[in-house]
Amino acid sequence: MIENRRNIGSDLAKVDAHIIQPEEYEEIPELTDEWFEAADQYIGGKLVKRGRPKKAATAKSSSLRLAPEVEKFFRATGKGWQTRINEVLKAWVAKHS
Repeated sequence: MIENRRNIGSDLAKVDAHIIQPEEYEEIPELTDEWFEAADQYIGGKLVKRGRPKKAATAKSSSLRLAPEVEKFFRATGKGWQTRINEVLKAWVAKHS
């Protein structure tokens, strides 16, 4: 699986070799019980879900049959090819509505 790793543009060997100096510890806040309690947000006694907020209009998952040449064309455009197909279809719908 190593061949699938992407280059993140960082010299990780240099980062791993870095030894944290005492003055760098001053940047790190102390993690107290109060800090952890403040990290949880409650509304009306109910713990609020964490993470990215849900979009108002989410995409619906569906199965779609595509002509081989259409799939090949869009896949050749790289990552995000399904999103590009969706944009083309949305533009067609807007033009024909």
